[in-house]
Amino acid sequence: MGSRARARRAAAVLGFTGLLCAVLGAVMIVVVPTLIKQQVLKNVRIDPSSLSFNMWKEIPVPFYLSIYFFDIVNPDAILLGEKPQVQERGPYVYREFRHKSNITFNDNDTVSFLEYRSFQFQPDKSHGLESDYIVMPNILVLAAAMMMENKPMSLKLIMTLAFSTLGERAFMNRTVGEIMWGYEDPLIHLINKYLPNMFPFKGKFGLFAELNNSDSGLFTVFTGVKDFSRIHLVDKWNGLSKVNFWHSDQCNMINGTSGQMWAPFMTPETSLEFYSPEACRSMTLIYKESGTFEGIPTYRFVAPSTLFANGSVYPPNQGFCPCLDSGIQNISTCRFNAPLFLSHPHFYNADPVLAEAVLGLHPNQEEHSLFLDVHPVTGIPMNCSVKLQLSLYIKAIKGIGQTGKIQPVVLPLVWFEESGAMEGEPLQTFYTQLVLMPSVLHYAQYVLLALGCVLLLIPIIHQIRSQPRCSGGQTLSRVARLADRACFPKAFLSGEGHPLPRSPDLQVLTAVGLTTLLFAFRTLKKRVNLLSLAAASTIN
Repeated sequence: MGSRARARRAAAVLGFTGLLCAVLGAVMIVVVPTLIKQQVLKNVRIDPSSLSFNMWKEIPVPFYLSIYFFDIVNPDAILLGEKPQVQERGPYVYREFRHKSNITFNDNDTVSFLEYRSFQFQPDKSHGLESDYIVMPNILVLAAAMMMENKPMSLKLIMTLAFSTLGERAFMNRTVGEIMWGYEDPLIHLINKYLPNMFPFKGKFGLFAELNNSDSGLFTVFTGVKDFSRIHLVDKWNGLSKVNFWHSDQCNMINGTSGQMWAPFMTPETSLEFYSPEACRSMTLIYKESGTFEGIPTYRFVAPSTLFANGSVYPPNQGFCPCLDSGIQNISTCRFNAPLFLSHPHFYNADPVLAEAVLGLHPNQEEHSLFLDVHPVTGIPMNCSVKLQLSLYIKAIKGIGQTGKIQPVVLPLVWFEESGAMEGEPLQTFYTQLVLMPSVLHYAQYVLLALGCVLLLIPIIHQIRSQPRCSGGQTLSRVARLADRACFPKAFLSGEGHPLPRSPDLQVLTAVGLTTLLFAFRTLKKRVNLLSLAAASTIN
């Protein structure tokens, strides 16, 4: 009898432990996803108390700007009307440093800030030095010539004389450093003197001179503290809710974020919208595929084929026209009316006639497409590579001798890649807090539930085994006889004819255990159904 009592007590203890584990696991299945969501919502908003605030303020990701120049192989032949030939040079790599200043929290759930950028040349990552010479179109001469196309012939002749006096030619041979950060040119002083509103800059002229040691404009974005649905969205840029560079309200809209963080809890139907001051427009990237980056799940977003399509191919882009061939965007209205065009490198994803018009171009997806890998739960980018190309439309202008017999062509000047990937301590912290811990909690809830169910089976089995075996010689009630024929323990029905002392604790625990098991199986079935639906929607 003593051994049986000890067995009952052991079964009761194990059953009670199993009940606690099962209840805790079931509660975690219901509560943990909500807690994780609340913590994510709390820590991705722009607030000094959030975990991501310092990451937003001082971006821990090392960014690099890689520059590839198109060195003109046959400048003299181009002036005679032949097809241009280029040779790609580079990359010339610069470390990009970013920091936000003038951070001001406003009463309407927004924050305003200036983000300053500076660049530092990285010889060890570059294929060349800043002292390398590159033959390129003389943007000032050829752009000024295009602007004079419809002016009186007398003005064109005066400009030709001025170009000759100053020694200006259609093509120039300058160093990488000069092309990037600026060079002195007497033509700038002459134009600013007689046509003061033609160019927005004074002194030196360089392709990236305006970006170094400068800010990208005053951004005002929503913090998400009061209204989470608008988190990170741009409210105004330089005090404007829309720009006036383009010819339609849709193209002038400032949509999306500032391009650094997006709203959390993304799905494959989510798109990435952001405003780019350099492109003077909002852009949209679309979902391509899911993947991982250093063990962190990500969604990859890429540019749609319509990003730089012209208005005839994609009517919503009509506001960016006047357009040339599809695949390049005219940005002259936001770049001092110079005939500059933005596209993917080597005219990737553009009308093939553009790449065929210039020898030495080889567009391909692997080298020239852009992407952003974003952690879908938080909306924080893990890895990015944004690649764009700047080109100049050139042709012979009657009356301006420096343009010779140049055939109309969109000539690539430079393409650049802005890339960055989370690494080091920030990556490890991100992985631990936002991937590892949620995964541990996710699996722990099912382990507890399964362990609880197994332990709950012990008192149930013990209760069944402790009943007398079925016997046909006893006098039973009709119900008991039916149970006896089925070899079912009589104690579960009536408790009569029981030769052993009854155990009310075990019976109660058994009943509770059966109920808990039923709830556990229903919960697991519901979760499996949800996972099946999610998998089916992903496959579709």
